[in-house]
Amino acid sequence: METIYETVVRTIGWASFSIGLICVPGVAIAYLLSRKEFAGKHVLSALTTLPLVLPPTAVGYLLLKVFADYGLLGPDTLGFDLRVLLTWKAVVVACSVMAFPIFVRTAKLAFDEVDPRLEDMGRTLGMSGWRVFYSVTLPLAARGLVAAMLLGFARSMGEFGATVIIAGNIPGKTQTLASAIFTAQQRGDDASATTLLWVALLVGFGIVYATERLSLRRVNTGGGRA
Repeated sequence: METIYETVVRTIGWASFSIGLICVPGVAIAYLLSRKEFAGKHVLSALTTLPLVLPPTAVGYLLLKVFADYGLLGPDTLGFDLRVLLTWKAVVVACSVMAFPIFVRTAKLAFDEVDPRLEDMGRTLGMSGWRVFYSVTLPLAARGLVAAMLLGFARSMGEFGATVIIAGNIPGKTQTLASAIFTAQQRGDDASATTLLWVALLVGFGIVYATERLSLRRVNTGGGRA
């Protein structure tokens, strides 16, 4: 039988992998929503927020349809099998999709707090748009982006509804911290359920506390628009 330690370690690994996958597209979309005006901006914003307001099981069912045989990314459509359903890859996909909205929204707030005049100063000094981004914008938004990663990680750690639809709840294979709590409660193993609950509470509190500290430091250092 799998130990609680193994379940927690595996869940942390999947959550970390999920954040790694969404970091680059998440930062790019957050920057576009914060700094650019373009046709379909509100549509893009709504689409990135959608998993946040839909029932997680609905998101899981949608992903199930996407990776089904005749789905958009199914074997009959692509001509080869990605082997996602009921595997660890399904866990990562579900966690990534559910964490994406909170990551993008938090990252957008971080970019919103960067004074555009500082970016303009960089351009007047002859810096290219890309150099302004990684030399000026990115460092100034760094604390907010770290907060976005932490909150996205926490969301991934606690994901259940979408994951159980697309990945199942297979001990030692696709069982996460959240689904392990559900399983322990269902079989009447209060000791394991309570231990897992305390782990979830400690991880969640630690992440929220770190995020609050990052936000406080941004305020104290004057990070924001004048």
